[in-house]
Amino acid sequence: MTKTRIAIIGLGMAVTPHARGLMDLSDSIEVVNAFAPSADRRRAFGEKFPFPLCDSVDTILNDPSVEAVAVFSPANTHLDIALRCAEAGKHILMEKPLDISTVRAEELVAACRKARVKLGVVLQHRFRPAGIKLAQILAAGELGDIVGCSTIIRLWRPQSYYDEPGRGSFARDGGGVLISQGIHTLDLMLSLAGPISEVTGFTTTTPVHHMETEDMVCAAARFANGAIGTIDATTAAYPGFLEEIILTCQKGTARLAGTQLLVQFHDGRKVAIEPDRSAGGAGADPMAFPHDYHRAVMADFANAIRSDREPKVTGEEALKVHRLIDALIETGKLGRPIRLAGNLP
Repeated sequence: MTKTRIAIIGLGMAVTPHARGLMDLSDSIEVVNAFAPSADRRRAFGEKFPFPLCDSVDTILNDPSVEAVAVFSPANTHLDIALRCAEAGKHILMEKPLDISTVRAEELVAACRKARVKLGVVLQHRFRPAGIKLAQILAAGELGDIVGCSTIIRLWRPQSYYDEPGRGSFARDGGGVLISQGIHTLDLMLSLAGPISEVTGFTTTTPVHHMETEDMVCAAARFANGAIGTIDATTAAYPGFLEEIILTCQKGTARLAGTQLLVQFHDGRKVAIEPDRSAGGAGADPMAFPHDYHRAVMADFANAIRSDREPKVTGEEALKVHRLIDALIETGKLGRPIRLAGNLP
């Protein structure tokens, strides 16, 4: 099998699980070059991972053998990098979020479509076995219709986490707990329960943190199929707890807690998947999770290129969770329900 040739842009905290996954996939993916603007960061990355380094984005974009670029740089750089990659005809795997605003994210997705390059988005919770199994059960109709959905994201980040320049700001990150942490679980929720038609709720920055953006959100939601539910997200819940999605259905209830699944049917049957041993990044160390799911994202993306199909999580799919986050922020600001017409079928 011919290896998919990929380059990396961005060698900060987010790159580590991807780099480990790429090492595992060395029989099918070749890393051609890895770049960060900082020489110190390139040096530190090179000491940990056996990939070639370069000191210019142009080296990557001008190399015709590079099929795709994996972008792990700060969110506010994503649009500009994606525009250059798309113009150069490179497929793109983009770390979440797409960019710091939905307007910029939409421009990014449109540019990739126009250039006919594939755009995959790193929303790795969809690749956990528990979520995959639950999606299969729902698709088969075993649980019947969903009538309720509760999503709970109670994480912990110490103040030192937000003391890094730009972290928790609108200019660099685009927001707080929703776009930086909760986006993974919210995306998984939408993929399982379907689109949300309306939200109403509250957002705040608690006294636990000194930061520009929100660290706590509490909202009620109405889904397109008529189900109702709640969204509870924070980074102020010490010491951090596993994210949960609880689906109340006509024929039973399903509970996802991190990487664990328990489905209990009215007829007494049960389906269970045991959790992995990681903390899931719920606590003070946001990187306390295995790289298995990032490896799965990368493998799916490379396979999409080789098979000429769409990645599992496309730019259009990611825009759905961006629009939900916008609505949650807007309802918190305005104090009234917000409809999400753009997300409905």
